[in-house]
Amino acid sequence: MKGIVFTEFLELVEEKFGLEVVDEIIEKSQLESNGVYTSVGTYEFSEMLQLLQHLSENTGMSIDNLLLVYGEHLFAVLNKSYPGLAASFNDPIEMLASIENHIHVEVLKIYPDAELPTFEVVEKTKNSLVMIYKSSRAMHHFGLGLMNKTFEHFNSTATIVLEKIKEDGTEVKFIINKN
Repeated sequence: MKGIVFTEFLELVEEKFGLEVVDEIIEKSQLESNGVYTSVGTYEFSEMLQLLQHLSENTGMSIDNLLLVYGEHLFAVLNKSYPGLAASFNDPIEMLASIENHIHVEVLKIYPDAELPTFEVVEKTKNSLVMIYKSSRAMHHFGLGLMNKTFEHFNSTATIVLEKIKEDGTEVKFIINKN
């Protein structure tokens, strides 16, 4: 998993819960990196799972809710760092429908060894989108947070329903209807 995912996660934890909580979740975790991350480094996903688990225990928030908040946070970071990415779209449905064939292509140019989930567009209309998310990491709520902020970015709203295809969350259907 790319280091930017870790560095921004710890930034969010510090912003929302304080530096003491950052230190506590790092200390409670058995991290090969010792909690020292660079944005361009690559780290084991198991480290993120430990950090999330300990943050969940500390805050009482579910891991899914933490991932949702983190996805919303990361959208703002990425939009600020790469403003041209969202600017090349006029509509949130168009942007989301292009995750696999445009956005992930651009991400791989920046981070060639990134391991990204896949998003298969099943059905698309002007105001709706059905996509299948697949990832061994089961971070679909992170994706949901990014999607929420995509609609907000375009001054729009949507109803987004998640349907787990696989119980472990490694395959999820997103049903998106623009309001």
